[in-house]
Amino acid sequence: MSIVFLGTSEFAAAVLERVSASQTHRPALVITRPDRPRGRGRKLGSPPVAEQARALGIPLEQPQRVNDPAVTALIGARRQTVVVCAFGALIKEPLLSEHELLNVHPSLLPRWRGAAPVERAIMAGDAETGVSIMRLTAGLDSGPVCRAGREPIGPQDTYGTLSLRLQPLAATLLIEVLDRKAQGRPLPFAEQDDAAATYAEKIGPEDRLLDPAYTAPELERRVRALRPHIGAHVMLTGGSLLGVHLAAVAEGAPAAAERPDHAGPAHDQGPSATAAPRLRASGDRLLMDCRAGVLELLVVQPPGGRAMDAAAYLRGHPTSRL
Repeated sequence: MSIVFLGTSEFAAAVLERVSASQTHRPALVITRPDRPRGRGRKLGSPPVAEQARALGIPLEQPQRVNDPAVTALIGARRQTVVVCAFGALIKEPLLSEHELLNVHPSLLPRWRGAAPVERAIMAGDAETGVSIMRLTAGLDSGPVCRAGREPIGPQDTYGTLSLRLQPLAATLLIEVLDRKAQGRPLPFAEQDDAAATYAEKIGPEDRLLDPAYTAPELERRVRALRPHIGAHVMLTGGSLLGVHLAAVAEGAPAAAERPDHAGPAHDQGPSATAAPRLRASGDRLLMDCRAGVLELLVVQPPGGRAMDAAAYLRGHPTSRL
């Protein structure tokens, strides 16, 4: 059975490596996105899947548009099995009709269809997530599922720690499905319950901002969900951004309303009265007052600087103390 693998991200690259190591299911061709400018220097860089395919010695193609007839010609005959994993572009006809596309999706479908399922699961406070192997259809991650596996989400899990556990789970499930297909056994597809679907929207700038209109537990989960690949931040006076690498719900810290009036001014004021982050110091602790509770910023990164703990930040950025 000949396999074509479509993927782009680090998650997809890890799955590609593990599936290729099985030998039986080593892809004959890898298709990924074109190289893009990256970093401050905006130099061209290859997607992680492209780098992995080169390291494995697998033929690689990077078409500008995946839905062009030329891509169908690259994939070739109908007997090809096409695996899609975090490809990052919408796949349309004629690929959908001409091949059975198996999609590897890191969530327990129909929960968290869409672009950012791991991040959204952490943000929502879900107790578990997982990986689903489904048939790709024209709908957004709405095709029938043939295999799924569960993974608990711990109270300290970040995107980085959780995705590392989902990678081997995804590869194991995919190999099981490919084994069954190679044996000529039908795949046990089951339709999803559309009424139970939730959607994992792409992470945008508003998701990165720690807005005090949310509760402290909500913002703590947001910091973990965006670490280390995207990052959260607080807006400071003048519009600069203080990166937040690690935070916690501040147990035992009084809310701002409980403080005496002579406690002094807030360290920073946000751009509006409704979303103004209020940062203050309590000893060596850097605190942010929220709609409910207090968020402690444990590791931060000032604009143009390096990551540091809150005590080091406060030594270089004096503020009123309780």
